[in-house]
Amino acid sequence: VQLQASGGGLVQAGGSLRFSCAASGGTFNRYAVGWFRQAPAKDREFVAVISASGTIYYAGFLKGRFTISRDNARNTVYLQMNSLKPEDTAVYYCAADLLGSLAHYEYDYWGQGTELTVSS
Repeated sequence: VQLQASGGGLVQAGGSLRFSCAASGGTFNRYAVGWFRQAPAKDREFVAVISASGTIYYAGFLKGRFTISRDNARNTVYLQMNSLKPEDTAVYYCAADLLGSLAHYEYDYWGQGTELTVSS
């Protein structure tokens, strides 16, 4: 499975942005897709995951600001991000795995990352 993340950019605090993760080369609807992020000098951290059946988990720090969804007809997973904060600044990665996990090391396939910068 090949993943292509897109949608990054510069946004002011309080703004919104939507990331897309487009998949190709596999049976997309069999895979769980997770979003992770990595800020400079920090470890990669879990953001959200959506399973093949649509079960969703979010990182606790999000407090309802982000929404993950999937469109199997388009082989795409989205991450809608609202009420963005400067601390959300990071490179965001999407990843796919048949089982899905909150742990980044469990994922077999990764996109290239898309960068978000939130200015204060």
